[in-house]
Amino acid sequence: MTFPDITADLMAKLPDLRGRLSANVILADITWFRVGGPAQILFAPADEADLSYFLKGIPDDLPVTMIGLGSNLLVRDSGLPGVVIRLGKGFASVAAEDGHRVRAGTAVPDVKVARAAADAGIAGLAFYRGIPGSIGGALRMNAGAHGRETKDVLVEARAVDRHGNVHVMTLADMGFTYRHSGVPADYIMTQALFQGEPGDPAEILRQMEEVADYREQNQPTRERTGGSTFKNPPGNSAWKLIDEAGCRGLRIGGAMVSEKHCNFLINEGGATAEDIERLGETVRARVKARSGITLEWEIIRLGQPLPGHAAGEALAEAIVS
Repeated sequence: MTFPDITADLMAKLPDLRGRLSANVILADITWFRVGGPAQILFAPADEADLSYFLKGIPDDLPVTMIGLGSNLLVRDSGLPGVVIRLGKGFASVAAEDGHRVRAGTAVPDVKVARAAADAGIAGLAFYRGIPGSIGGALRMNAGAHGRETKDVLVEARAVDRHGNVHVMTLADMGFTYRHSGVPADYIMTQALFQGEPGDPAEILRQMEEVADYREQNQPTRERTGGSTFKNPPGNSAWKLIDEAGCRGLRIGGAMVSEKHCNFLINEGGATAEDIERLGETVRARVKARSGITLEWEIIRLGQPLPGHAAGEALAEAIVS
């Protein structure tokens, strides 16, 4: 499907806009699952000031959705109406600062923050080597790996709200819990400041290699996947519950539960977003039937299902035999 092209109307309202507006951009091309319909408008702001100007100038009823690198994201097949904002070069700087700190724009991949810290002899951020995605997503979801989380290293973050106002938030303001932040949904994160500690660059690089080796050996890193699909329930592991429910290798359409790590769903080629979501809901139903535990999605799902197609929570009544 395609949406009406409203770029000319937006440009007329925003004559000083410096960022790029593109109509009907297929989001499957920029998500790791390689599925999903179009964005009515994709906006790449030039910098934080340009983002603020844009948000102040657009109509209040125009839907706005923020996406990052697309690693922990499932965009449904019908696409996203309104504006999808994706940060680019103006938000991609990363640098070490005095006091064993690292400041990074939110378009910076997590792994680049780990590398910048290692180069500067700053320990404590090596865990970001094991997180696929960008710093914006890490802030939004309190991303973590190997026993550490974003809440353990964040000093402060910057964000722009739906009306273009800029906010600076302390760690306490972020409201972090497991794989979640309490930041208002309409805030677009633009920058983060992290605190590390003195370390030996060679030792930090060794830790990063260990993290990378673990991912390579235990996760389907070379597949079209969206990372961990479900949050770990308290005192349990999602992958163990999925395995015990007999879901390892389960397939629906072109989607499959990974044989290597069954908390990962894979697009084997030709899968639709509905295939992947239906598979995920089937897994949830089977785990619930066997263990009584309801798995929560960690992957963010955006958009509406295609007309006439079932998707989402209703799929939890899928066959569990």
